[in-house]
Amino acid sequence: MASSERTNVSLVVIGHVDSGKSTTMGHLILDCGGVEPRVIDQFETEAARVGKQSFKYAWLLDNLKAERERGITIDISLWKFETAKYLFTVVDTPGHRDFIKNMITGCSQADVAILMVDASQGSFEAGMSKSGQTREHALLAYTLGVKQMIVAINKMDHGTVRYSESRFLELKSEVAAFLKSIGYKPMKIPFIPLSGWRGDNLTKRATSTMPWYAGPTLHEALENVNPPRRHTDKPLRVPIQDVYKIGGVGTVPVGRVESGIMKVGMHATFAPTQGVKGEVQSLEVHHQQVDQAQPGDNVGFHVQNVGLRNVTRGDVASDSTHDPARGAVTFDAQVIVMNHPGKISNGYAPVVDCHTAHVCCSFRQIKEKLDRKTGKVVETNPDFVRTGDACIVEMAPLKPLCVETFAEYPPLGRFAIRDMRQTVAVGVIKSVVKEEVVEGEEEEEEDSDEEEEEEEE
Repeated sequence: MASSERTNVSLVVIGHVDSGKSTTMGHLILDCGGVEPRVIDQFETEAARVGKQSFKYAWLLDNLKAERERGITIDISLWKFETAKYLFTVVDTPGHRDFIKNMITGCSQADVAILMVDASQGSFEAGMSKSGQTREHALLAYTLGVKQMIVAINKMDHGTVRYSESRFLELKSEVAAFLKSIGYKPMKIPFIPLSGWRGDNLTKRATSTMPWYAGPTLHEALENVNPPRRHTDKPLRVPIQDVYKIGGVGTVPVGRVESGIMKVGMHATFAPTQGVKGEVQSLEVHHQQVDQAQPGDNVGFHVQNVGLRNVTRGDVASDSTHDPARGAVTFDAQVIVMNHPGKISNGYAPVVDCHTAHVCCSFRQIKEKLDRKTGKVVETNPDFVRTGDACIVEMAPLKPLCVETFAEYPPLGRFAIRDMRQTVAVGVIKSVVKEEVVEGEEEEEEDSDEEEEEEEE
């Protein structure tokens, strides 16, 4: 099957810091032919020179110099590999609490999640503790709509584990119970014991070290995922992940097409800023020029008359002629408070992470408190809500923000609320009051963009 005929699937790798995410995926990508062995050999030489031999696979994804020196994945790495059925784009996300914002951006773009669990004594317990990233990442993945999950119990070769079946079953039981509590169905989730460093159960079954395991390898589990449903019939929505300045081309926004089809020649507009629009002059998917990009594609595109300062991460690109995206004045959301130490009242203004945007939003009015199980209203206009409560809240962005209702555009209609460096609540958007289109603003903006291009030249 040609690469172009395979279904494109975005794969996010989540888990606690140092659980082996980058090492495992680097090794898997090498085994699947996604990178030449000489590249890994080069990394091995480099790693040995700085005394970090065990990082050779991880460096395939940790390509920022700062990450290599610290051995921590900071930004989101994109890499691809193929199986018989799918073309996977790997979004390797950081596990360190300091970089959770980048991890949320990665999750918001994924179809399938691999939850990497460190089996070694002490590390598993740290990841699963209340402040550990294993729990928070899994919760965020579910909230952000990643409904298909694979659990990789990694480091089975560690000296404190030694391929122990009883340790695997103990961890499987604890992780399954937690995943069930946040909404996943453990019966549908493969739990795979593996060693990302040695390659056990990645593409080949580890019959000598784990003869007791009869389930799928990581490669087989990926082949068995359900193909994601793509909304090609809906208007175009592309949340922007990053913006680059590329010599000879110009400004290139990069993001994942969530709905609709982006085509060369289309006039794209960017929300929430009004009047930023221009003709799409080129499209690139996986470093290949294409005429159009479909839902699920991670696309880079150049738009005429749009400069570097006009577009930023968190903006949403759309077709200016077909229900273009607009900024939100307010939105009503159903919010579940997961973990807040106090009471939340009107006026609370935490950071809301929705698609690729991270914006402070005010709880303008807590309208109703709901029964979490039945959804029925138990109190109107409550004075406060606390951990465990569900509520309907009118929220107002404190900076420009583009969101949509969950019913129309799921990836742009679900969010996490972060405060005190942790996820305190999650929510879905029920309705949005959008900004009115200001007539006559577009022409002025286009002129200013042309001036900017001249300045840059």
